[in-house]
Order: sequence, then C-alpha cells, then structure tokens
Amino acid sequence: MGDQRIAIYPGSFDPPTNGHLDIVERSSRLFDRVVVGVGTNLAKNTFFDAADRIALMTEACAHLSNVEVRTFDTLTVQFARDSGARFVIRGIRVLSDFEFEFEMANMNRQLAPEIEMVFLMTAPEYLFLSASRVKELVAFGASVERYVPASVARRLADRGGVRTGATEPRD
Repeated sequence: MGDQRIAIYPGSFDPPTNGHLDIVERSSRLFDRVVVGVGTNLAKNTFFDAADRIALMTEACAHLSNVEVRTFDTLTVQFARDSGARFVIRGIRVLSDFEFEFEMANMNRQLAPEIEMVFLMTAPEYLFLSASRVKELVAFGASVERYVPASVARRLADRGGVRTGATEPRD
C-alpha cells in the first residue's frame, strides 16, 4: 500500500454532475485508488445534505472498483493525509477555475509540500456544465437528465418541479 498512487478528488458535489463523473473516471485510470471526498461545510447552504450527496456519488461511482466515496470536514490537505493520498485532483473548465485553483494549490503547497495537485482539463462536452447551472435549471423545472447521472436526475425529479424528459409539458 505504501507505493500505491492514491489521490483524492474533493468537492461539494451538490449535485454530482456528468462532468464530475468524467473527472472521477479519468482519475481512476491514472491512480491506483481514488477517494472522492464529499465536503461537509455547515456554513454552506446545499441543495442535498451530506448523506444524500455521498449516496448519489457512491451510486454514480459504483462501476469503478478503485474508487471510494467518503465525507470530510477538514482542510483538503488534511483529508489527503488521512486518506493516505499524495495527490489532489481538481478539474478545470475555464480560466477563472485556473486562477482559483492556482491560488489554492499554492496555499496547499505551503501547508503540505508532500502533496501534489493534479489538474485535469474538463472534457469539451462539459465545459459549460457546473452544479450551479444544474441547480438553476432545476429551479425553473427544466430537464437535467443529460447533465447528471440517472440516479441524480431521479432524485432531483423526486424533489419536485423538475421535468424528467425533454418533451414533457410543464404544469
């Protein structure tokens, strides 16, 4: 286990999107083990609670044998250490993501120089996709099936006001 390449992929995943899942799948091919860290921040108002986000991510990642999903409420570098990870995975969609991640990477390097940040560029089909955009679509009752895993689409539909098919009329 000491020479395993272990990485964490931290985030709020509120809700998990196909863009998140793409990063997890690609990471699972690069590392021996990937720990998806679902952050719990009591100050942050989330659409799904931590237990729901963990369940949704776990179901979405079930087909990946070297991926596990856990919760954390510490600094990212502490979560990496607690997981035995030497790598932190971050997805980058646009230039503003890079600026934010660059700042965080430099802070994390000061806190934990033994942990490397690994940046994966988002697949082109997910450049526009974010959990915030999905929540906006949900708020207006739009279908989100093509943007999130099936289990997430079902849970969003269960919350009410969300069309589950592109051609269904809105009441």
